Amino acid sequence: MYVNEFTKSLAGKKILVCGLARSGAALAKALAAVGARVSAADEKPAPEAAPELSALGIKLYLGQNPDAIITDFDIIALSPGIPADAPFAVKARASGVFVTGEFGLAAGMCQAPIYAVTGTNGKTTTTALLGEIMSLHNSDTFVVGNIGAPFAERALRIPPEGAAVAEVSTFQLETAAGFAPKISAVLNVTPDHLNRHGTMENYIALKESVFRNQGEDGYTVLNADDGITLAMAAKTKAKAVLFSRRRALAEGVWLDDGGTIRAALPGVTGAIVRVSELNIFGSHNYENVMAAAAMAICAGAPAETIRRALRGFRAVPHRIEFTRELDGVKYFNDSKATNVDAAIKGIEAFSEPVIVIGGGRAKTGDFSAWVSLFPGRVKHCVVIGEASDLIISACAQAGFPFCHRASSMEDAVIQCRELAEPGDRVLLSPACASFDMYGSYEERGDAFKAIVNALDTSWARP
Repeated sequence: MYVNEFTKSLAGKKILVCGLARSGAALAKALAAVGARVSAADEKPAPEAAPELSALGIKLYLGQNPDAIITDFDIIALSPGIPADAPFAVKARASGVFVTGEFGLAAGMCQAPIYAVTGTNGKTTTTALLGEIMSLHNSDTFVVGNIGAPFAERALRIPPEGAAVAEVSTFQLETAAGFAPKISAVLNVTPDHLNRHGTMENYIALKESVFRNQGEDGYTVLNADDGITLAMAAKTKAKAVLFSRRRALAEGVWLDDGGTIRAALPGVTGAIVRVSELNIFGSHNYENVMAAAAMAICAGAPAETIRRALRGFRAVPHRIEFTRELDGVKYFNDSKATNVDAAIKGIEAFSEPVIVIGGGRAKTGDFSAWVSLFPGRVKHCVVIGEASDLIISACAQAGFPFCHRASSMEDAVIQCRELAEPGDRVLLSPACASFDMYGSYEERGDAFKAIVNALDTSWARP
């Protein structure tokens, strides 16, 4: 166990961990291991982690609102699913209790440099890419956060000479006030999670908080093709490093007209990899590759290590994941496309005709930007879930008549098979959250894959 001064300061502190899903449970165990006086609360009467935590001597408050117990603690740590402005958290702050989050505490306990990736879309793929590169460069690399293990589960195990590669969301950043990664990246910013964060200004400010505490010895990697992220270059105290798929850069990482990703940065200059050598495709993924390469270069990884990792990387599940080819039609699972911008990138990834499955629980009522891409790219759109009427209406307003309603995922896949012709691509890219029909986008994607893989090869077109 690697213990720094911050971790030592937690010993003897009375700390309440709120939310006992995977990250909250991991934090409670880590805090107990360093001598904190830990209690834990969850609104569920019997969370899965309860027996293990109880066996560690952690006092549990289960099946109740934390309002009645929050004032008797030095620190309250919120799991990412609990908003920072939850009434009990507001009440605790007013009583002088320090309210933070699982990610912020875990980052404070980590002695190794942290490389943090945020952005509306592409976080998971970029984090996975960077993790692959850094694992080749440094065997003590750990991938944590929204991908891999909860940060708190790994924080005390990473040696100072190691590296923590972290995917971090705004849900985590809003309760990580002192977070200071060595290298950060903001990939892009488009409207998302405004039901929680209220305004676009708040959302942007939370994304910017990933680099707010960085010093001049750090690096902030930013997308030069996104106006919001480009403007952040003037706001960070760290060295701003840009990437672009649209133009060459005097300094940074870019995609040239011939399909080669190039770099002009201290330590690496020249060609890194051709996009034809990658096992992922789509312009958005080329941006993810450039961001990961830029971060790795800033971390000291040599060009050959970066090149080898990029050539060997395979797509992350649920991100334009190839599922099956049947009767000359290829099926792809892009269930992670839970907003309009991500779904747009899914369609743009293909030059072949696409039949898209969309729908679910809408994050926004405006699907016009997505539907506007359909003519000339999408042959048919099959819709499911709560947002079906909204998408059908958007298609009608755009003059796109090939929109079909399905009663379930299975019905949608069957309709797609009947509509598809050899050479077409069937793409689950919902532009919506999953929670009307599934517990997560992973569950939705797995359902799609199971249905596709069960399709009967003896089927004949009607």
